[in-house]
Amino acid sequence: MKIGIGLPNAVPGRPPREVKQWAEDSERLGFHSLGSIDRLVYDILDPLVVLGIAAAVTERVQLFTSVLNVGWRGNPILFAKQLATVDLISEGRLTAGLGIGGWPDDFALSGAPANGHGKIFDDALTEMRRVWDGEVTSASGPTPLPGEGRPKLLIGGLAPAPYARAARVGEGWVAPLLSLDLLVNGIQGVTGAWAEAGRPGKPHILTGRYFCCGPDAARLTDEYVAHYYGSEESPYYEPVRADSLDSDERLLKELISLADAGVDDVVLYPADPSLDQVHLLAEALERVGARRNPTFEFTTDQR
Repeated sequence: MKIGIGLPNAVPGRPPREVKQWAEDSERLGFHSLGSIDRLVYDILDPLVVLGIAAAVTERVQLFTSVLNVGWRGNPILFAKQLATVDLISEGRLTAGLGIGGWPDDFALSGAPANGHGKIFDDALTEMRRVWDGEVTSASGPTPLPGEGRPKLLIGGLAPAPYARAARVGEGWVAPLLSLDLLVNGIQGVTGAWAEAGRPGKPHILTGRYFCCGPDAARLTDEYVAHYYGSEESPYYEPVRADSLDSDERLLKELISLADAGVDDVVLYPADPSLDQVHLLAEALERVGARRNPTFEFTTDQR
C-alpha cells in the first residue's frame, strides 16, 4: 500500500502561498502522492487550482482527488477541460476520484437539481469522455479541446450503481475517509462488479484518513473535524473522529487495517495546515515501519 499526503487546501487558516512549499516538501520527503478533497460551501481553496500548482512544482509525486464532486458542477465540458489541463501539466500524474457529492448546501447554492444525481453523473461522464476522445471541437475548425492527456478515473459511491459505474468507466474505486466496514464492503462490491463487467485484473482502491502530528494533535484534530463535519452532535463527527490519526499507535493500527483490507493507495489529509506537518508525518511513518522504496509504502509484513 502506497502512502500519500493531502494538500492543506481544506483546512481553515492555512497560508495559501505555502501550498507550493507543501507540495515540494512532500515530494522530497518521499510521499507517493498528493491529494485534494472538494467542497463548495466551505473555506476551501479550489482543489483543481491547488493540484495545478502542485503539478507545476513537482516531477514524480502522483496527484489524487478523493473526491471531486460532479453532481453540482453544471458544465461537464469545462470540468473535463480543467481535469485534462492538470493532467497535461503533470505529464499524466493525475488520477481523478469522482463522486456525486453529498453536502446539500453545495447543491442548493450551485443551482443543481436536488434529484436524479445518478443520471447527472452518468451524463456528465459521457460528455467528459467525448472531450477526452477529441470529439468536442470548436465551431470554427477541427481543433479539439485539450484532452489527449485525459486523467485516469476512480469512482466513488456506496451502492451497487456506483460500483457498476466504477467497473464500467473507471480504473477502480475511491472509498470514504472513514469506516473500515464501509471500505471492506465497498471493495467486495466493486470487485464483484469488476468481474461481472469482464474487466481484467482488479480495481484500484484509493482511500484517505485525517491525521495530525505533534503535542497538540488530539486537540487540533478535534477542532478541525468539528469545524468541517459539525459539532459532536453531528452524525458525522464521531465516526470521522474515531478514524482520525493523532498518534503513532493510531497511525500504525490504521495502516495495518487498510493494508489488510486491500487498499492500494491511502492519502493522509492534514487537520493542521502548518508546514511542519509534512515533516512530522514523514518521521511518524518511519517510526511505525513504513518504508521509502523509493516512496512511502506499507505492507502487512511490517506489523
